[in-house]
Amino acid sequence: MKSRIPVVLLACGSFNPITNMHLRLFEVARDHLHQTGMYQVVQGIISPVNDNYRKKDLAAAQHRVAMVRLALQTSDWIRVDPWESEQAQWMETVKVLRHHHRELLSSLPRTEGPDHSGSASLERAAVPELKLLCGADVLKTFQTPNLWKDEHIQEIVEKFGVVCVGRVGHDAKGYISASPILQRYQHNIHLAREPVPNEISATYIRQALGQGQSVKYLLPDTVIAYIKDHNLYTRDSSWKGESTPHNAGERKAPRAMPETSHSSKGEAR
Repeated sequence: MKSRIPVVLLACGSFNPITNMHLRLFEVARDHLHQTGMYQVVQGIISPVNDNYRKKDLAAAQHRVAMVRLALQTSDWIRVDPWESEQAQWMETVKVLRHHHRELLSSLPRTEGPDHSGSASLERAAVPELKLLCGADVLKTFQTPNLWKDEHIQEIVEKFGVVCVGRVGHDAKGYISASPILQRYQHNIHLAREPVPNEISATYIRQALGQGQSVKYLLPDTVIAYIKDHNLYTRDSSWKGESTPHNAGERKAPRAMPETSHSSKGEAR
């Protein structure tokens, strides 16, 4: 394992609420990368979207971060990072990747320069690769006119790379073939197959909760308890109806997790 390239997986999304499917994506992606014999996944990061995304029925970030933290109590390699949710404004996906890449670089040990001058240099062999973890539906959104900036798509696939987990009804290979940018950097797009197709939808879960239906086994029990304790996703939730749209012309970036179908103009997260 020592000769393998270390990798950190970053998933961006609403996590409204986090589901077992979100967690499952990390496990499938890690298994796939390990099976290539080239990579060693050393960490997973979940980054909930900022409240200023203002998606309809979006619970407050403090609740979404708290639910992710509870869901990850049983994981020894995935963590939640609240940085994106704590910013003064909504952040595009590529900017979130840049931030975490800088964080990775700043956390690396430094060694004495080759000329023994005492100047510090990064221990390059230890630099992990940061890859965006997403579902196949996100690759499809790359084709939507005026949704993503071409330069952002290129930076994501060229500089960082993508680990894409297949979803029922989506043709990831076809999406790559249809995009000149994705074709050019397809060597940096890893397609992982989910052997147990699971279409748990956070949208369905919110609807079920609003109707008083059971969502047990779709979410971790700790998350279900949190939702009940804080009266989230019910018809009388105090935050319900917060759906103010973005300012005209603001571009939004698609989120990396399953909830990515949006009709608003600009990049959708």
